[in-house]
Amino acid sequence: MDYLWLVFSLLSAVTAALVAIFGKIGLQTVDANTATAVRSIVMAIFLMGVVVLQGSVKQIPVILADKRTLLFIVLSGIAGALSWLFYFLALKYGKVSQVAPIDKLSVVMATILAVMLLGENISLLNGIGVALIAAGAIVVALS
Repeated sequence: MDYLWLVFSLLSAVTAALVAIFGKIGLQTVDANTATAVRSIVMAIFLMGVVVLQGSVKQIPVILADKRTLLFIVLSGIAGALSWLFYFLALKYGKVSQVAPIDKLSVVMATILAVMLLGENISLLNGIGVALIAAGAIVVALS
């Protein structure tokens, strides 16, 4: 079970790559913000189906009752929506091969924020990896 995080992380990377490819194709003749809204409706319906199938619908009132949890889930939702809006706008006007790597600067930013706000510790090797991601994103942006 210690490896499940890696399996899910790799699956996340593959499906995120497909978001960029499918999104770029789908944005050719439509408004990026409207396309993002339609995408989020599809995602909400799909995710509610997952929650129903796994039998977790009863957890919704628990989340709604916990004000702190709800606040941070709402803030995460707003941040995610803004991220999607900006990502789809970037895809509309840029190349996937440039937009996707720059978007991965979120890895660098998330690591820095995790250290600053959550008190997480990173190893030297992890720090070097994060610095390489930042350098790679800059190289891609300048090419």
